Amino acid sequence: MLKKLLPVLLAFSFLLTACGAEPAPPTMSPADIQNTAVAAAFTMVYLTQAAIPTATPLPPTETPSPTPLPTFTPPPVIPTLDQNLILPTATTVSSDPNNCNRALNFAEAGPTKNVRVENTTKSQVNLSLTLWTPNPFGQCGSVSYVISKNEKRKIAIPSGSWYAYSWVLDPPSTGEISFYIGPSKSQDLLRLIIKPDALGWVGP
Repeated sequence: MLKKLLPVLLAFSFLLTACGAEPAPPTMSPADIQNTAVAAAFTMVYLTQAAIPTATPLPPTETPSPTPLPTFTPPPVIPTLDQNLILPTATTVSSDPNNCNRALNFAEAGPTKNVRVENTTKSQVNLSLTLWTPNPFGQCGSVSYVISKNEKRKIAIPSGSWYAYSWVLDPPSTGEISFYIGPSKSQDLLRLIIKPDALGWVGP
């Protein structure tokens, strides 16, 4: 009899155990997990877009209006020159006997005297002689010479008040001196000595 009841008791005990235990949690399929992740991603995108501030539209650009051009005002009428007005010309200026800024007219400057120019430098010299005021014959003006190094040259110039200026080329230096040649017929040796930085005059 016990052997017949034992299987029944075992089945009943299994039944009680099954009813008393908590049910196992259901497992999610891979498809359910994928759908859940996609839904969460869409939710995050929606929340991010909602947090972006709305762009404020720019105010309309003002269209510049054309600026009117200034009106042209004609210049005042320039009065015409008097036809009888005589303007100075180069001829009237150069004919002034007291204007000595010109080449010397040797033909009308009177008798000349010999002057020996002595270049004591070791370079070429540019020499300028100016009869700076009208001489007894009413002539004045300038004459220039190029004197080689160590050269002694005899020149003939008329009487009057002279100004001499020398320019030594190497090394560069200048000299100047004023001298007077009288109208006498004396044959004394007149000398103009060019030094590196000065001029010397030997004469009456």
